[in-house]
Amino acid sequence: MNAPRAVTLYTPDVLAAATGLAAWPWDETLAFKGQARSRTCGSVLAMGLALDGGGRIVAIGIRAHACAIGQAAAHAFASAATGQNRAAIAAARAALGDWLTGGGDLPDWPGLDVIAPARAYPARHGAIVLAWDAALDALAD
Repeated sequence: MNAPRAVTLYTPDVLAAATGLAAWPWDETLAFKGQARSRTCGSVLAMGLALDGGGRIVAIGIRAHACAIGQAAAHAFASAATGQNRAAIAAARAALGDWLTGGGDLPDWPGLDVIAPARAYPARHGAIVLAWDAALDALAD
């Protein structure tokens, strides 16, 4: 009988995405700031945003104290967030939550395929959604 194959969590692609997060350094001058913390692992992510006149993201700064999965997910967020507004971020966050709980497909957000194996690790789910939660916190009324 063959044993099930373990899901490889920290792949070279995950680690590359995690280190790629350095492309969005923290910037105190960004006007909209938010933070999120994972209750399951304690990871924390702070985000600063700048918006255009239409409420679309034009600049991002991130400070992450998170595992490689949280950092890779934040990289996916930052890579595709420019031009997005609060409604688009909220819709993506809802779809991500549905996917993590088994109620939907992987959201159509570029780069999330890298962290797809982490769905099998509920302890990492809180880290996966950090960037979306921090952005929504920054964009809260």
